[in-house]
Amino acid sequence: MTTAPELDERYGRGRRSRTSWIVGGAIALVVIVIASWMTVSQSMNAVDADDLSYELVDEHTVTVRFQVTAPQGKDLACAVEALDEEFGVVGWKIVEIPAGDSHMQQLTATIPTVAEATTGLVNSCWAL
Repeated sequence: MTTAPELDERYGRGRRSRTSWIVGGAIALVVIVIASWMTVSQSMNAVDADDLSYELVDEHTVTVRFQVTAPQGKDLACAVEALDEEFGVVGWKIVEIPAGDSHMQQLTATIPTVAEATTGLVNSCWAL
């Protein structure tokens, strides 16, 4: 007559060792720490821009006021656009922003246009 330990051994149903659980837990912990660090480091280097206002100066000029939030000590650039009533780009400008002492900067950009614009906005910003 076969005993339970012999059946367990034959069909691979044994007690699992603690070592495999410890190794698995350690690997999971390392993966979580790496993913967390990647998320934090990306958010620390993120550049964010918010439109504050725009002014249609004349039929060939738009002034856009915007705010940039970025890490201190980094030069930035922003693409600022003027759009017509059908959201077509009628003017654009790359604004280079020197590194500042503050996390947040408010700026104004004047954009020449080829046709009458109805709005002005910041398309994107990035660190140089």
